[in-house]
Amino acid sequence: MHEKFPPEPALNAGRLKGRDIMAQLWGGRFTKETDQRVKAFNDSLSFDIRLLPDDIAGSIAHAEMLGKVGVLTQEEADLIVEGLYGILEDSESGELPVTDAYEDVHSFVEANLINRIGETGKKLHTGRSRNDQVALDMRLYTRSRMEETGSLIVDLMEVLLKLMKEHTQTFMPGFTHLQKAQPVTLAHHLGAYFEMFGRDAGRIADAMVRMNECPLGAGALAGTTYPLDRSFTAEQLGFFGPTANSMDSVSDRDYLLEYLFDLSVIMMHLSRFSEEIILWNSNEYRFIELDDAFSTGSSIMPQKKNPDIAELVRGKTGRVYGDLMALLTVMKGLPLAYNKDMQEDKEGAFDAMDTANTCLELFTGMLETIYFRKDVMEQSARRGFTNATDAADYLVGRGVPFRDAHGIIGRMVVECISRDISLEDLTLEEMKAFSPDFDQDIYEALSMKNCVDRRNTTGAPGAAAMEQEMAHDEEELAEYRELFIYTDEDDPEE
Repeated sequence: MHEKFPPEPALNAGRLKGRDIMAQLWGGRFTKETDQRVKAFNDSLSFDIRLLPDDIAGSIAHAEMLGKVGVLTQEEADLIVEGLYGILEDSESGELPVTDAYEDVHSFVEANLINRIGETGKKLHTGRSRNDQVALDMRLYTRSRMEETGSLIVDLMEVLLKLMKEHTQTFMPGFTHLQKAQPVTLAHHLGAYFEMFGRDAGRIADAMVRMNECPLGAGALAGTTYPLDRSFTAEQLGFFGPTANSMDSVSDRDYLLEYLFDLSVIMMHLSRFSEEIILWNSNEYRFIELDDAFSTGSSIMPQKKNPDIAELVRGKTGRVYGDLMALLTVMKGLPLAYNKDMQEDKEGAFDAMDTANTCLELFTGMLETIYFRKDVMEQSARRGFTNATDAADYLVGRGVPFRDAHGIIGRMVVECISRDISLEDLTLEEMKAFSPDFDQDIYEALSMKNCVDRRNTTGAPGAAAMEQEMAHDEEELAEYRELFIYTDEDDPEE
């Protein structure tokens, strides 16, 4: 996450006169003013203003580097840096308004810098292009949002592990084809989602490593003749080092595509989980009770309690998918190097980041406050014949070939369905009518607890297997917590 710059004394700030100073940033080649319709179509300030802290961070690092290598005097570099701190402070306080006098966030910063400190401000852009500037801003911003996503995944995994520890003896049906299959525990069921979100956290961490190279100094596409120290600016901004190829530096959006893909997979996992929450909340399942704070009612039906958060997360998944597909389509036919098409990377990417991170936060709050109806869940497992496989295994243990045991239990299930009872509701005499190999211990074998606890292979729902799984999950969570969770204690300057 980019550092929060401490407030610095702001210089006396004048105000721009219309677009005069901004026009000087690139207008020397032109003899006519830009058509206002073209200006409106071209301008990006309305959405890229959120890059302001990152643009200023990059400009400060660039100015300090120019002073270090002697392109600027140290006094000039210090004056620019002081002016940039003042712009950041005043913009955050609201003293410096953002108006349509500027084309984008870069011209907003530079024009106000020139307005505040005069001719020295015009030297900031030495050895830098708008192309490597925006490439840097997007990387800085994306990196901070990746850390935010990672920390939100950690929050969700924390809740999942807490619930897993609480529900190792909460029995429920496991499903295939949405049909009741075998008994599991709620801990085991939630553990499947813990694994999914753990992989999501890993993908975000991997993507952060791949994208953490600094494009500043690449210029428009071919570097610069100035003696820039790209390693210095990379280090100042927390990158591993500078990008290797200047053309790739300004035209690469792979890191953004990778992040949007990761967000799409996260949303897919949230959507699957939301679908189950919606089903479990229905009157037909009654597995859960949603907290009032994360539910809504009906304007006409007073009995309703709707799972709107889960439904909106499910619905917004398609929105994030669309943002990914839009950027893939923008990039698919672009020749090297930079093209204005790439301005279209921002709105969709910002939307995907905002949407996914908000969904993670709200879903975690909803999950943390859910009440699970343990009795209903266990009864559903019993009445769904989820112990049928264990009944067959019981016969196998007494020498009956599995295929024969499968047929015997199948006929018993048909009998139970006709009488609306479960297998364990049959008397021993009734069971013996299907096979003489049944004995009194069949009832112990059919209990939900024994059916689950006998399954102790790695990854299974048995108590011993789940203890191993949760111990591993605790270690994994600790690693991601250390990677993504930023605290004041982690900042050596604090």
